Amino acid sequence: MTIEVVTLLGLMITLIVLGLPLFFSIGCSSLITIIIFHRSLPLEMIPQYIVGGTDSFALLAIPFFFLAGEIMNSAGMTERIVRFSEGLVGGIRGGLAHVNVVTNMIYAGISGSAVADAAAIGSFMIPSMIRSGYPGGFSAAINAAAATIGPIIPPSIPMILYGVIANVSVGQLFLSGVFPGLIMGIYLMGVAYFISIRRGYPKGKSLPLSEILRLAIRVFLALLSPVLIVGGILLGVFTATEAGAIAVLYSIIIGFFFYQELTIKNLWKIFKGAVVSTGTILIIVGVSYLFGWIIAQSNIANKIGEIILSISKNPNVVLLELMIFFLIVGMFMDPLAGLIIFVPIFLPIVTSLGIHPVHFGLITVLNLMIGLLTPPIGYLLYVTAAISGDKVERVIRESLPFIIALLVVLLLCIYWPGMVLYLPNLVGR
Repeated sequence: MTIEVVTLLGLMITLIVLGLPLFFSIGCSSLITIIIFHRSLPLEMIPQYIVGGTDSFALLAIPFFFLAGEIMNSAGMTERIVRFSEGLVGGIRGGLAHVNVVTNMIYAGISGSAVADAAAIGSFMIPSMIRSGYPGGFSAAINAAAATIGPIIPPSIPMILYGVIANVSVGQLFLSGVFPGLIMGIYLMGVAYFISIRRGYPKGKSLPLSEILRLAIRVFLALLSPVLIVGGILLGVFTATEAGAIAVLYSIIIGFFFYQELTIKNLWKIFKGAVVSTGTILIIVGVSYLFGWIIAQSNIANKIGEIILSISKNPNVVLLELMIFFLIVGMFMDPLAGLIIFVPIFLPIVTSLGIHPVHFGLITVLNLMIGLLTPPIGYLLYVTAAISGDKVERVIRESLPFIIALLVVLLLCIYWPGMVLYLPNLVGR
């Protein structure tokens, strides 16, 4: 590893440990490295690289999906989904834990962001679980773990970004996450069930089929949203970006005219929330492109490729090596920054070994989502801990069984590519 890369990574990690915001840590480490090692580069070029990193039509889908999620949440969609999920699985031991998971699985088809899902669903579910006798740490942990499903079941903001970087069909990427997302939910519910039996957590009342059907009718229009989005992309009716705009329009129509809980007065708060969320992501995307440019100039990609291939040229072994690497990256870095910086380095290696880029994209995104559950960054842990009022350390402890379950799903995705690629191949024929 060159002195330049060591300086770049060392500065970034130091600034992160000091508690500075991630975009500031990435941007400052990049700026200092350029000043030291690339003196001939005019500083005026730096803003151009940052802006150029966000100058992509496909990235417009990000603010649209954020806005659609905000509108759905303000239209009372979260409460309706929770009630429907409660009707389906609330009667199982540890009922509200299962409701939390199922709600996140359904909500994943609306938002596409793990942190947004954790905040929206957690603000409703975590207090409800605590009132029903569940510890705050467990309530926060199951919500944080279930929120990782958000970017796996379509639509998915990280997969949109990966599709831009890797020049891969966003529609196929969306489909690759359907089965893994469902299995994630099943595994998390299995872990929650055994914990609930051991600790004696309560279960809710089982509802009659007629009541479940009534709740399903109330939430039916929300469930159509992911079908509309993914179906439209796959049929070639619109692009991923246009799908985001369609999702916003659909959410507004539902909120105003069907559920009638969305008002003009709410729109300012909704747009403000979407702008803040989008700005937070895009500034990380911009400075990460600058960071990635330095990595590319250092020629470290070829050296890393030589090291990886010197260990083994077996695709399964290489994937395992890369997944361990991405798990470590996810512990310290925002998922979007990790995608921008490292996917261009590793994608040529995996494609040269015959690994499908859609398969690599899914397991990379899943890796980085698991990273959101692990310290020291662990955004999901801090978001849900703040909602529960419990200590982050206790939430981390409670999340360990769920992390293990997600790692098992990751291994399934790595060594059973047919599960990941079945739907993309079926539609692609």
